[in-house]
Amino acid sequence: EALMAELSELVQKVVKSSSWWERHGVDISILACSFLLLPAGFLCLRSAQAIPFLVGVLTLGVVHHTLTVKGSHLASHNALTESKSWGKVWAIFFIELCSAFTAEQGTYNHVKIHHGYTNIIGLGDSSTWKVPFLNRYVYMFIAPLAVPIITPLVALDLLRNVEWKAALRTLCCMFLGLYCHYWLLLHVSGFQSPWSALLCMLLTRSLLAHPYIHVNIFQHIGLPMFAADRKPKRIHLMSLGVLNLPRNALLDWSFGHSLISCHVEHHLFPSLSDNMCLKIKPVVSQYLKQKKLPYNEDTYTSRLRLFLQRYEELMVHAPPITELVGIQ
Repeated sequence: EALMAELSELVQKVVKSSSWWERHGVDISILACSFLLLPAGFLCLRSAQAIPFLVGVLTLGVVHHTLTVKGSHLASHNALTESKSWGKVWAIFFIELCSAFTAEQGTYNHVKIHHGYTNIIGLGDSSTWKVPFLNRYVYMFIAPLAVPIITPLVALDLLRNVEWKAALRTLCCMFLGLYCHYWLLLHVSGFQSPWSALLCMLLTRSLLAHPYIHVNIFQHIGLPMFAADRKPKRIHLMSLGVLNLPRNALLDWSFGHSLISCHVEHHLFPSLSDNMCLKIKPVVSQYLKQKKLPYNEDTYTSRLRLFLQRYEELMVHAPPITELVGIQ
């Protein structure tokens, strides 16, 4: 673990020299701005004209994904605050109220399993994102539209694994979040029928579902996979099994740097905020390259092409286990 310790020391120097604004303030401001955009989005939907109505849909769609993807991801890692108590509050708010999912199971599956066993076969190998009975075009371009419906259904199934008090709290938060969205569409946006309001909910909540699904598979699947009893050391595991995508203004805002262009940095130092992952990126990339370790980067279109060409191999069949010869 000497390499990881050395890299951690370099990163900690950057973190300690950073202000609260850099460590937490930038990302909190992005989430706060998203909240402030909500009234404008709902009011734009009142318009009978196409352009204002589309602006409302786009606004609510981007805000929804900023709160549910960026907010939930940061909250699950307690990266929004240095207080564990407030971290728990934000996790319940973003994961359960905004995302209609369960905070306990969401945090456990993502932080404990995916991060703890990244690209380990049967544990953190991103297999939860695979739906083998779907063909490549349905999975990549049609199935993401069902994410807003599937998410709460999966959450309800996972509630069997939590205590009854937590399950009751989750049910209340999920219902409150979904009903508030529905109520605002009826009483603020002026939708005349329940079905039109529900259709608008589906539209806004699935606006960025395609890149959400794509990002989750592009950055791990197709990279080296390992057996649980033969996994490499942490720094090797993360440098081999994680990939960065290029910066993108829309996805940087709504998903966060740690899920797009700084995913390697995020997996090495998961408790850092999106802005801090971006700040340590030059340090991490330079260090890994100096030590002749992989620093995986690829474009969105290149990964999309790869998955369409090798869908059966990557998403249907079990991935091969990488031999450790030459890694350590």
